[in-house]
Amino acid sequence: MLLAIDTSAGSSVAIVDRDAGVLAHRSVEDTRKHAEVIGDLIRECLAESGIATSALSGVAVGMGPGPFTGLRVGIAAAETFAFAAGKPVVRVVSHDAVAFGWYADGNTGALLVTTDARRREVYWSEFSGADDVGLPVRAAGPAIAKPDELTTGAHRLDTHWVSAASVGLLAERIYQHGRDFAAPEPVYLRSPDVTLSAGPKRVTT
Repeated sequence: MLLAIDTSAGSSVAIVDRDAGVLAHRSVEDTRKHAEVIGDLIRECLAESGIATSALSGVAVGMGPGPFTGLRVGIAAAETFAFAAGKPVVRVVSHDAVAFGWYADGNTGALLVTTDARRREVYWSEFSGADDVGLPVRAAGPAIAKPDELTTGAHRLDTHWVSAASVGLLAERIYQHGRDFAAPEPVYLRSPDVTLSAGPKRVTT
């Protein structure tokens, strides 16, 4: 049983179980209020599910692609919650979770997933299908491009948020079949909009 979090687009939290499915799910599509809502979403999901923190086996988190500021809120929330609860963190690529949910709904064939990268660009990943255990097979990406630069015969799925329920269920399926989780480094694909200066400014009188 996992607490799942994703803030690569909107903010989404879920409690999922490999056998029982989705026990609670809360999402806010606003892409600029991650820090304000993430704590409430976690509390609401725990309350709705009736699951004690001690009953969780871990925390799953989407690692992007996503904007630097929003994405790091979810990752920090997942790591902080897991540390306080004494639980492990498992990581998945957020676009893989979108594709996993799409294929789990019975869809087949090639899929192009896009999410908003701002600056009139999108993050994208292309999938050739699902494998024999239902895990999405990523053929290209994640990468960043102008929307009109993407030409493919795949079904295109433009999404404004990533479901934490899909993040959690994907993590459960990965663990069940002994596959590799995502790397611990977030998938930013772009430097943060705000950076620290190289050193202190010189003061003159």
